[in-house]
Amino acid sequence: MNSIQQNIEQITSQIASAQQKCGRPRDSVQLLAVSKTKPNGAILEAAQAGQLAFGENYVQEGAEKVAYFTQHHPELELEWHFIGPIQSNKSRHVAENFAWVHTVDRAKIAQRLNDQRPAGSPPIQVLMQVNTSGEASKSGLNQDEIFALAELISSLPNLTLRGLMSIPANVSDYDSQLAAFKQLAELQQTLINRYPNQQLDTLSMGMSGDMEAAIEAGSTMVRIGTAIFGARDYSNKA
Repeated sequence: MNSIQQNIEQITSQIASAQQKCGRPRDSVQLLAVSKTKPNGAILEAAQAGQLAFGENYVQEGAEKVAYFTQHHPELELEWHFIGPIQSNKSRHVAENFAWVHTVDRAKIAQRLNDQRPAGSPPIQVLMQVNTSGEASKSGLNQDEIFALAELISSLPNLTLRGLMSIPANVSDYDSQLAAFKQLAELQQTLINRYPNQQLDTLSMGMSGDMEAAIEAGSTMVRIGTAIFGARDYSNKA
């Protein structure tokens, strides 16, 4: 079995290869290690291998990890991303603990994150989640809802709109994966055209099974979990 460091090196190499294959600059895609359900020891091992950005899906679990590393390993300066659904009654914990939020899809949540961000903290870097597949079971904005929410987020002082995120339909066909990701990239470009003064530089899309297609379509951040940490244990999720 490979170590976490070996897995990170392998994924990093795959990202570099995908960038080169489609003519993108080296280091134009960030690796976000999805550490949900993983113990602090595994995160520490990844951090010691040079991986400093981590994504969490569950509010309580994520907040506990942020507190642990802030107290015990402040020298690592880890960057925490919230990538799960946000319930209104847990938005304060997200606002207090995470530097990035990938899953904003409602005005109510945007307003709560802004209002609950602690004074003196830097603005939360926000991505709007888009439901590109139209699946009723998935969270995210419809395409015609994006611009109203972008307008609101851009007006809130404790939020900075950085781009879009999606979890497209789980398909194995490369062309279908690519088409879904290109749809999000086109929406991102429309946002950039509408808000030329905003730092709209982030497309969070692509996981282990569709990372290459996401990178070809323009992803700037891929979310990889199992390929780094191994199979997940959901028995203690919060």
